[in-house]
Amino acid sequence: MGSLQTPQRYRMGSLQTPQRVRAMKPFSSQHQTMLICYVIGFYPREIKVTWLRNGVKVTADVSSSELLHDGDWTYQIHSYLELTPQSGDSYSCRVEHSSLAEAIEEKWDPAMPESERNKIIIGASGIVLGLVIAAAGLIYYKKKATGRILVPSD
Repeated sequence: MGSLQTPQRYRMGSLQTPQRVRAMKPFSSQHQTMLICYVIGFYPREIKVTWLRNGVKVTADVSSSELLHDGDWTYQIHSYLELTPQSGDSYSCRVEHSSLAEAIEEKWDPAMPESERNKIIIGASGIVLGLVIAAAGLIYYKKKATGRILVPSD
C-alpha cells in the first residue's frame, strides 16, 4: 500500500519564489494607486506579510486574499495596499516566513511604473527604426539618382 508523502523539497519549508510588488489603478477608491504584493510558492502555510512606508508599518487601507493552496504542497497569498503616492515616500512589502533566515523586502519605486517604462522603450525603438528605414531609403534614392541628368521638358 502506498502512502501520500510530502515531496522532499518542501519538508523543511521553503519560499520558492520571492514576492513581487506591482502597482495598478484601483477600480473604485479614493486612492490613486493600489500596490499588490504577490507571495508565491511557500510552505508551510504560516506567513506574515507587512507593508512599510518609509520603513514604518502601514495598517490603514491594507487587505489580503485568503491563503491559496497551489496544489503542489505550496501556498500563495496576495496583499493589497491602497495609497495616494506622496513625493519622497518609499513603499515596500516585507515577508517573514519560517524558511527564511531573515525577512525579505520588495520595494516599489513610484518614480516610473514598469508599464510606463515599457511604453517609452517601445516608442523610442519605433522612432529609431523609422529613422533607420528613412536613412536607408534616402541612401538608396541617392545611389539610383547618381549619373542621371534631369532634362526639363518644355
